[in-house]
Amino acid sequence: MPSFYQPGDYQAITPEILLTLFGLAILALDFLLGRGEKWWNALTALLGLGFAAAKLIMFWREVAGQGASYEAFGGRVLLDTFGIYLNLIVVLATALVVLMSARYLEIEKAHHGEYYALLIFSAVGMMLLASGSDLIVLFTALELMALCEYVLTGFLRGSRRSNEAAVKFFLLGAFSSGLLLYGMSLLYGLSGSTRLGPIAEALSHRPANDPLSWMAMITLLAGLFFKIAAVPFHQWTPDAYEGAPTSITAFISVGPKVASFAILLRMLFSAIEPLAAEWKTLTIGVAVATMTLGNLAALTQTNIKRFFGYSTISHVGYLLLGVVAAADGERDGLTAVIIYLLVYAFMNLGAFAVVIMLRRKDLIGDDIDDLAGLMARAPGLAILMLVFLLSLAGIPPLAGFIGKYYIFLSLIETRHYLLAVLAVAYSVVALYYYFRLVVAMFMKPALTHDPLATSAGLRIALAITLAFTLVIGIYPQPFIGYAQEAIRPFFG
Repeated sequence: MPSFYQPGDYQAITPEILLTLFGLAILALDFLLGRGEKWWNALTALLGLGFAAAKLIMFWREVAGQGASYEAFGGRVLLDTFGIYLNLIVVLATALVVLMSARYLEIEKAHHGEYYALLIFSAVGMMLLASGSDLIVLFTALELMALCEYVLTGFLRGSRRSNEAAVKFFLLGAFSSGLLLYGMSLLYGLSGSTRLGPIAEALSHRPANDPLSWMAMITLLAGLFFKIAAVPFHQWTPDAYEGAPTSITAFISVGPKVASFAILLRMLFSAIEPLAAEWKTLTIGVAVATMTLGNLAALTQTNIKRFFGYSTISHVGYLLLGVVAAADGERDGLTAVIIYLLVYAFMNLGAFAVVIMLRRKDLIGDDIDDLAGLMARAPGLAILMLVFLLSLAGIPPLAGFIGKYYIFLSLIETRHYLLAVLAVAYSVVALYYYFRLVVAMFMKPALTHDPLATSAGLRIALAITLAFTLVIGIYPQPFIGYAQEAIRPFFG
């Protein structure tokens, strides 16, 4: 009987294996370190992420150069440009969060090795979500990512707010996982397979109004919409963002979003692609509701982390509009989603790096008023925050404009004119509430003149996020080319 595992299978998951080994090494190393030597844990995590990124770049050159995709473990893991591209975003985002974390954890007196290990293990789950092509692999990876998120959200064990956020996140996440698993079980029952390809083939032979197919689609999408924080499954987002350590708020605002969109796109354009007409209609309604609630709720927030929570929800709405355009066969729609995920990672992490600098011994630094007078206290930091906020609002020539431009263009090309107008209108609303932060920084008097909490890691993270935010906006063509190559597995 032939072996289930082929000789090259484990080579396809080399980055995940490397990260797992480094995560275990951090747990072992932490016992040997004194209180003032915990920075070695961050260095070890960065080293592991660097090796993983180098291996992913090697994979990209090989796969993109040959124009082929490789299957591992009997087709249950795919080594293609889509997975490699999103895995690189996850690795880069995790590395930036590690750089941002060390000083923050010292102030919170929570500088423990398991923090970095959980970040690494969560990244492993995210990477398998982008590469998985089997329901069992995808669900296992999703739960690995989610369980690490729950623990990290409640990592400040002495904070009641952090503990409460973690419990809410866990309970709602468990409910959504149940819905997702129910949808997956229905797909397995309909197809007799857990692989996405055979599932799509089985659905293509089902009648158009088959109730079981509809039930599988609805429950599956309900679980996935929770993971991406789409309305009406968004309730966990502002609470988790507010209660989590600020560095973890930055992490869950980017890394899990990228991974969750990875599984969403895999399921929509591989497993349930025969139901495209049905899920497209559902996605339009969810996208409009998500944009509406996210933008309008952000107008009234006074807590910075809750503010960015609702901002994230609004950006999810824009991303879903790109998915709607892609459902009509428009390549630019999916290209827009891929570019948007990249630029959102850098501009959002840059903004959170500034917020982390506000944290001091006697000041949490997560109210909008804590930004008051930042231009007088730290002009360079205020200008950086302005750049990130303008990019989030979609102002040219910054990176955020490129993502929104392609989404608007794909909507017009697919004749979704009303959706395009609505998206532009909500972008104007977003500009207003982002400028609430700008007004606080530039026009209000400073409440304190205490020095900000800075570190070498935070400065490096700010430099990287600023560079990508500017470069992608000014010279986007190479990144557009990478995104177009990443969607090739779906459009050929």
